[in-house]
Amino acid sequence: MADILLIHGSCHGAWCWRDLIPALEGLGHTARAIDLPSHGADPTPIADVTLDLCRDAILAGSTPETIILGHSWGGYPVSAAAEANPDAMRGLIFLSAYVPKDGLSMAEMRSRAPRQPAAGSVEMSADGLSFSVLPDRVQDLFFHDCTPEVVAYALAHLCPQAVRPQDTPLPTGENFAQIPKAYIRSTDDRTIPPEYQTRMSHCAPPEMRHSIDSSHSAFFSHPRELARMIDGIMARM
Repeated sequence: MADILLIHGSCHGAWCWRDLIPALEGLGHTARAIDLPSHGADPTPIADVTLDLCRDAILAGSTPETIILGHSWGGYPVSAAAEANPDAMRGLIFLSAYVPKDGLSMAEMRSRAPRQPAAGSVEMSADGLSFSVLPDRVQDLFFHDCTPEVVAYALAHLCPQAVRPQDTPLPTGENFAQIPKAYIRSTDDRTIPPEYQTRMSHCAPPEMRHSIDSSHSAFFSHPRELARMIDGIMARM
């Protein structure tokens, strides 16, 4: 069985894997999640958060046998970790995630999507260092197919997202290219357009591209189905 490290997306934290971790453990895997800097229980001030700091937090939690899964914005720091030290992991799984193009920031990748369903859904902090999702947009953006309990749980835990790491260009080369990759596309995603996910999924070979009929948050709406899909992917990495 495999060791998997789960990396959350914007404004989330390790808390968002609450339902997926036991589903993966039930299939015999070791599943772990971390808070990226300034998220969850991590005390890093937002002003200090960089893409490199997020990358280093992932590398600190990985081993050469670890498969790292990145969700949404999490696709960028997991890719940065692979570029920095490909020997520190076994493979990458992108879940409804941004896959970097050499030299582009995540903000630039987001702007290249064919449409912007999240436009108007965030509020910048007064100092311009972070943004937060407007509470009345959270359910439709992330959790439209989730239970009311999940929505309430998420609303109680969502936090501001540092802007600087998402505005930082990420050069990628041979190190990133050589890492085994898989992509799981969410076909009912209202945050990252599914057709854009299809394009980004080409980072992985055809047999490692998968789809799940879910919102942006399959780890809450379909945790057992997602766990089975991840189980099959890890068996081929």
